[in-house]
Amino acid sequence: MTTSAPGGGATDAELPFFVYGTLLPGEPNHDLFLRGRTAWERPAALPRALLYEGPGYPYAIEGHGRVHGTLLGAAPGAYGELLGLLDHLEEFLGPGHPRNLYERVAREVEPPGPGDRAGEGGEGPGGGEPVRAWVYLAATAVTRSLRTGGVLIPGGRWAAVRPPEGPAARGGGPGPV
Repeated sequence: MTTSAPGGGATDAELPFFVYGTLLPGEPNHDLFLRGRTAWERPAALPRALLYEGPGYPYAIEGHGRVHGTLLGAAPGAYGELLGLLDHLEEFLGPGHPRNLYERVAREVEPPGPGDRAGEGGEGPGGGEPVRAWVYLAATAVTRSLRTGGVLIPGGRWAAVRPPEGPAARGGGPGPV
C-alpha cells in the first residue's frame, strides 16, 4: 500500500526516509543534503520494487523485486528542513501533481537479510521488523516510460551500475534518491 499525505506532510508521525541512489552514503547528494541532518542511517531494502537506470540517478517503481538502500532518521529539529530539501531535490510538488518526477509514498522497508551486505549501524529502529518510511518512487508518467523502454538494474543496487566517480551533484533538476 502506498500513501502520501495531502500537502506533502507526514500522516501520523515523522517517518524515516528510505534512499537508494545519489543520496546513499558516499554519493555526492548524501553530503549535500543529508550531512548533519540525520540522527541514524541503516541498510535496508524496499520489497516489491524494481530499480531502473536514469540520467545519472535511478528510479524505483512498484514491481516484483527488491531495491537496496539506506533507511535514515532525521536529526532532532531537522525533520521539516530535510523533508523540504528532499521534496525539492526529487521534484515532488504534491501527491499526484502532473509535474512530479517522483511521488513521495509511505512504504514498508525491511532490514537487511542474511545475504545482504552489512552497512552503517547506529541508532534507529531495529529488531529486524519492517519499518514504515517515506520513499520516492517514479511518478506515473516516468513509470510508464520505464516499463516500456527502461533499463532495469539487476539486483536492485544502484552502486552496481553508477559511474565509478559517482554521478554529478545537482542543484535543481532531476536527480534524486
